[in-house]
Amino acid sequence: MTVQIATLCDSASDYNGKLCMLGAFDMLCARHFPVTHPACALVIRMMFTPEDNGRHSFTVRCLDSNGNEVLKPLPLDPAVDVVFPSPFVPFVTRNIILNLQNIRFERPGLISWQLEKDGKIVTTIPLRVTLFDESRSATGPAG
Repeated sequence: MTVQIATLCDSASDYNGKLCMLGAFDMLCARHFPVTHPACALVIRMMFTPEDNGRHSFTVRCLDSNGNEVLKPLPLDPAVDVVFPSPFVPFVTRNIILNLQNIRFERPGLISWQLEKDGKIVTTIPLRVTLFDESRSATGPAG
């Protein structure tokens, strides 16, 4: 299995296997803490080869820099069935879109979104949650 895309974005949809994303990001700026982010999507596009044939369980975890869970683990239900329609198909892809609402961040810091396949971490998506700096807003993205 290869993770082709793993990101947070403003919104996403799957149109017959075509992944459409809007507004990918890796940083949230807040004027104060705690802060609640109203809505976003966690998006993962995976490519499977014949060796991956079968059923796989996936879980997404959201952890702070100390390894504490920001959200309860999000098991993907149902599990992902990887099936090849013929021996001539070299790979299949699957899109995972998790629409997330009202995520609360207690303090600034680095957040890690981890994707686990069958209990093993396969990719990590970093998110920097930071305090908005008014003096930097005129010169470009805060960072």
